Amino acid sequence: PASAMLTMKKDMGGAAHVLGLASMVMRAKLPVRLRVLVAAVENSISGDAFRPGDVLVARNGKTTEIGNTDAEGRLVLADALVEACAEQPELVVDCATLTGAGRVALGTDVPALFCNDAGVDVAEQLVAASASEQDQVWRLPLWPGYREQIDSKVADLKNIGAGPY
Repeated sequence: PASAMLTMKKDMGGAAHVLGLASMVMRAKLPVRLRVLVAAVENSISGDAFRPGDVLVARNGKTTEIGNTDAEGRLVLADALVEACAEQPELVVDCATLTGAGRVALGTDVPALFCNDAGVDVAEQLVAASASEQDQVWRLPLWPGYREQIDSKVADLKNIGAGPY
């Protein structure tokens, strides 16, 4: 809703979190190779802004049909994730603040956590660490059955799901 635009500054929370974490890692001189990508975008109206029905080509060549012009952040994030995976890192952590649906499901105090690799216990470690710090996260599933909701007839996928949620 339009009233939500007044609090959109919160959308930079993921980037702020990652920059703070990177600062801590560098200050602690942890023996890791850290690469930080901040996928920043501005949502402004202009004559050359994309429109519903447009098809955009992503960094990896996949095409995306625009269904919602207020979902621009996920397009930039997708390109950043493609770039992040280019060097085949051991781990990619995405702290995006892109979904109000997580807030609907969990409320305002518990962020959603998603993990696409069942063979890695990173998600379990994050859940345990968050609980020990009283800064809870809650793991939600990436259920394959939802994938068809972003199928498109004119592109590889749509930037918004077909259902009301």
